[in-house]
Amino acid sequence: MESYKEMIILIAEDDDGHAELIKEGLEESGVRNEIIRFSNGEEVWKYLSNTGDNVIRNKNKNYLLLLDINMPKMNGIEVLKRIKADENLKEIPVVMLTTTDDPREVEACYRMGCNIYITKPVDFIKFAETLKRLSLFIQIVKV
Repeated sequence: MESYKEMIILIAEDDDGHAELIKEGLEESGVRNEIIRFSNGEEVWKYLSNTGDNVIRNKNKNYLLLLDINMPKMNGIEVLKRIKADENLKEIPVVMLTTTDDPREVEACYRMGCNIYITKPVDFIKFAETLKRLSLFIQIVKV
């Protein structure tokens, strides 16, 4: 039986204000998981694929990715495609967290494998509760 793995929350958000609001909202709602923030899609992809120069992903940890769609260098759609096409990463839950509410884009993200699509701004207490439930579910399944 696989041992318990801590859930690390990754935030890929290019807007500093939005990233801080998300982080503060999660913390104020009782989420105590480690949170790592990336300012563009390329950074988060390099981290997950272990191709970055600095910090690399710990394969013994579980991750939950909060992914903005409209980012520089590599947009969230491309990051989602790459994650879901990679055998080592495809099980990482991806929450699309974006200002875009176009139904065609929402549908496309679900078809590509995103787990939840949330349009900003959000009620952070409800959002944090959703993350807590998702995290608990994933941890139970992994154990």
